[in-house]
Amino acid sequence: MVRIEIVESLFEEIEKRFQKESTKVFDLIESLKDNPLKGKNLGHVGGIVIKELKYKTYRFYFIADGFKIKCFDHNRLMDLLLLFVRMSDKKHQQKTIDDIKLILKTIGPRGL
Repeated sequence: MVRIEIVESLFEEIEKRFQKESTKVFDLIESLKDNPLKGKNLGHVGGIVIKELKYKTYRFYFIADGFKIKCFDHNRLMDLLLLFVRMSDKKHQQKTIDDIKLILKTIGPRGL
């Protein structure tokens, strides 16, 4: 079963920024339980894959175990954790991706 977690600061930012539309955003995030391969692949750090989901002009970034995503088929993706860590608009997209990569390289996934 795919498990989805959202970092608390991101959860609060989504509720603050989207207010009434936040349920649509959370539904989009929850849709990954049905299709965990969804999202654009942005790169890897170690064995961790960085991916993004788009909602209007915003991007939501999450990390996952790259080995499980690459090697397992849709039916065998068990115990996969998708951790949503950041959000950005189109203007700050590259800076956010670089920040995530830097944190993963220096501290690891616990730093997010």
